[in-house]
Amino acid sequence: MQEHHCAQNRYARGKKMRVSQPVIRKIQDNLKALKDFKERELPNEEEQIQEVIALFPTVYVHNWKKTGAYEVYIGESNDVFARTRQHFSAGINDENSWKNELRHKSASVYIIGHEHFNKSMTLDIENRLMHYMVSVPKVRRIHNHRGNPQKSYYPVSELDDIFSAIWRELGRDNSDLFPPESFIRDSAIFKASPLHKLTYDQMKAKDLIIERVRNALQNAQTGQIVFIEGEAGTGKTVLNSSTFYELFCQTEERGGQDVRCSLIVNHKEQVTVYEQIASKLGLTEKYGDVVYRPTRFINTHSPENPIDVAFIDEAHLLLTQGKQSYKGRNQLQDIMERARVTVVMFDENQILTTEQFWEMKLLEKYKKLAKDTHNYLTLKNQLRMQADEKVLAWIDSFTKERMVQKIPKSSVNYEIRIFDSPDELDCEIRKKAGADETSLSRLIATYDWDYNASARREDRLKKYWEVMIGDWHKPWNRELEQELSNKEKRTIKKLSWAEQPQTIGEVGSTFTIQGFDLNYAGVILGPSVKYRDGRIVFDPKESCNAKAVRNRTLSDGSKKKYGEILLQHEVRVLMTRGVNGLYIYACDRELRDALHQAQR
Repeated sequence: MQEHHCAQNRYARGKKMRVSQPVIRKIQDNLKALKDFKERELPNEEEQIQEVIALFPTVYVHNWKKTGAYEVYIGESNDVFARTRQHFSAGINDENSWKNELRHKSASVYIIGHEHFNKSMTLDIENRLMHYMVSVPKVRRIHNHRGNPQKSYYPVSELDDIFSAIWRELGRDNSDLFPPESFIRDSAIFKASPLHKLTYDQMKAKDLIIERVRNALQNAQTGQIVFIEGEAGTGKTVLNSSTFYELFCQTEERGGQDVRCSLIVNHKEQVTVYEQIASKLGLTEKYGDVVYRPTRFINTHSPENPIDVAFIDEAHLLLTQGKQSYKGRNQLQDIMERARVTVVMFDENQILTTEQFWEMKLLEKYKKLAKDTHNYLTLKNQLRMQADEKVLAWIDSFTKERMVQKIPKSSVNYEIRIFDSPDELDCEIRKKAGADETSLSRLIATYDWDYNASARREDRLKKYWEVMIGDWHKPWNRELEQELSNKEKRTIKKLSWAEQPQTIGEVGSTFTIQGFDLNYAGVILGPSVKYRDGRIVFDPKESCNAKAVRNRTLSDGSKKKYGEILLQHEVRVLMTRGVNGLYIYACDRELRDALHQAQR
């Protein structure tokens, strides 16, 4: 195979070459190709480019195809030639190692250099390549363990630009293996990946969790709970997945007994995302099932043989009363009985149904258990929405205090806009979805129009369950999927609702969007959200969300309705989805007028 130059950035200034762009070379992944690449005769100007690879730290990407998809290993080294020879030698001696795959006919290696590379930057480039490639649909497996993200160094300010240049050049050679950055960054897998560089608060929480887990396991403690509280967008999911994966990595590095961990979430789409991450990072292959929905975890594990650690993402979605598929009374209690340590990520402002509703006395019991052992933390920094404090305060005022305050002027990175009609809102969201950098923009709405997923198509009065406002109408989420071919259905099977291309023609709900991000959220506030006498009113009589407005049987046997507070939570979930902007249409005329006045 002829050596391939992915980046050709050669320009001379007298006798001195200046390399402003990355130098990327692709060769066959074998010892002969490596030897030929190192010893080839080059013209003077190419020799000086070669020095960037020979004398500076480099990053490399081994890749090969297996069962129609790619497998990769990403590394960094001060001497890429010596390091690659080590991989080949190890592969010959270990048939079970990924290094043995380097003899595959399709195997190649990209060698990446830059004149500003130092050890810290190559570690960060390596880590980000791992993070991105876990999110690539055509990548089946990443053979690295955890990354090693760096703190501050010189020139960390250049990292983003250098990485983007590297990714673009790699994409020009192989767009299946290196798709556009915007595609990667908008994917649900990317956003839930354990390979994110954590904030200071997240690192503090992660270190606490791991310390508590280690102490509990060493001292044979049981019934431990770590309670992490944080509102939407404060990084709970990333913290959860990062800590979960770190425990597996530490166990393998130390060569100790395997730590039995499970990751639990009561959201079907998020389970799919976590399952893909676990598979791509090799956890499923080695440990079997590690991702569960709560009822399945409870039914397949016993208190007599508890696992070591249960990580619960979106713990506010756990059931606190029985239903048809769950015969218990409290899923958190049942999970704690089946794990020595239980790590809980919780936001009571995202509880949406009566069967998830927590009586204050019971919720405080679990918080107190954590606080008494110094295992309680809160995450406060908003990491999803690129909005300033004034914008966040406006959304808080609307969704918590039921007030319509003056809408602050749009910041550089975030925009709030009010629309006069659903059609205008729809058109603007379609425009945003048509641009690569904002393609993850969708309409979402309060659950104020009929929807019954279990109803047979032949029994329906209309073709779709729809959101209908005057002459404007649009199918609810999951309705257009029935029109797809079997091939198209297989293509979207592992994608979240908002990532599926046909969903630009639908309206999402909290059931498909909770826990996920959008670039721009086009929120339709249905008839259940009104404005009367200077206050926002949440009207359960206008809602079609039976799970939110029906009676809840309390622990003392009494029945009580929580519809208003649960509808308030529903609106908060919808209004905190957008990374770049929140666009609103309100069906209630008085609310629409109040929003327009607030915008003026």
